[in-house]
Amino acid sequence: MRINKFLASTGLGSRRKCEEYVTSGRVMINGKVETNLAFDVSEKDEVLIDGKELCKPKEYVYLMMHKPKGYLTTVTDDRNRKTVMELLPDEYKHLMPVGRLDYNSEGLLLFTNNGDIAQNVMRPARQVIKTYSVKVEGEVTESDVREMQKGVTLVDGTKFKECKVRIIDIKERQTKLEIDITEGKNREIRKIFDNFGYNVIFLKRVSIGKIKLGGLTRGTCRLLRVSEIEYLKTL
Repeated sequence: MRINKFLASTGLGSRRKCEEYVTSGRVMINGKVETNLAFDVSEKDEVLIDGKELCKPKEYVYLMMHKPKGYLTTVTDDRNRKTVMELLPDEYKHLMPVGRLDYNSEGLLLFTNNGDIAQNVMRPARQVIKTYSVKVEGEVTESDVREMQKGVTLVDGTKFKECKVRIIDIKERQTKLEIDITEGKNREIRKIFDNFGYNVIFLKRVSIGKIKLGGLTRGTCRLLRVSEIEYLKTL
């Protein structure tokens, strides 16, 4: 198996990202640094990255979690804050989160050890729609919704692509909406609404493409169904 494919199969990331690990000299095979991208890894080879041994997974695993607020979407944190890895059962702690949900957001978060599929879900060019339930302070106007949907450019030059925004309900000077995005830049939704003077007080991702959070309880997870896995393979 080609070295980049082997590394990706352990959950390190996409094949392209794994090629960077190889060319930067971070991969050692059988006691020797290996920078040749054409190298074929066999079952007998000992493979290390940054001194840590890697083992090819026997099978790919796909998991979904209902991430609660108050957890970072990261494997480790140097400030000892709570991370989503603490919520995973021990047998799944080798999986990597697919993309991010910020500390104050909740909802659907995927995990897998298949680096290629993880990269496809996150890559903007794939146009995978992520749907969020949002609640903001104030009464959002239809004119602001139309402007949001055209795409937003912030004062600092940050650009967000076109999106779809739907007002669900307005009550007690709060507006509940749904928004579909395909980019998922850092704090994108919060920044879009802040640009129009609305403070987001609740943000929950309810679906990634055809995969829906459903009634999964906060802080719990489940394996993906066969149909959900097959859908990911089409991306």
